[in-house]
Amino acid sequence: MSTDLWQQGWLRTARHVPSPNFGPRPAGSVIDLAVVHSISLPPGVYGGDEIERLFTNTLDWSAHPYFEQIRGTEVSAHFVIRRNGEVLQFVSVLDRAWHAGRSTWAGRDNCNDYSVGIELEGLEDTPFDPPQYAALATLLRALRTLCPLRGVMGHEHIAPGRKRDPGQAFEWPLLQADLTWHDVAFPAST
Repeated sequence: MSTDLWQQGWLRTARHVPSPNFGPRPAGSVIDLAVVHSISLPPGVYGGDEIERLFTNTLDWSAHPYFEQIRGTEVSAHFVIRRNGEVLQFVSVLDRAWHAGRSTWAGRDNCNDYSVGIELEGLEDTPFDPPQYAALATLLRALRTLCPLRGVMGHEHIAPGRKRDPGQAFEWPLLQADLTWHDVAFPAST
């Protein structure tokens, strides 16, 4: 583990916003998958603190009609990447964040057990911003100093039919070209 980048699973360069929504990984888990998601709260609104509040169980459910639909939800991700490229971390990579739900990858269920969840501030059908791609590539490179990543997938790929993020607007070829990782699985081109 690179001590320059990480301290007990926390990325030194990220803004830390600890979430209570996590648990231990099963004994012997190998963290070898990164799952890319998209989120905005309320949908289509960017730049507020609502994502942070959702992941820390402090969201005011009455502040927007959409929030009533998700009232009581207890979720988290390891990271959120804002539209401007700012990286927030909610859960230590060494712990299990609650981001994937029912999911399967490479013949294994329960992706939360062995993955890192990365949320991009955005919507499935709206282009993501260049600083987000740059921050995501930098984050994935840093993660690879800590974890033996074998795959980078979207939520839609590990929970098909149930989830559709990061969605059709996410440019997988752009990320792959930036990373130039030939030993890591990415979603097949569509």
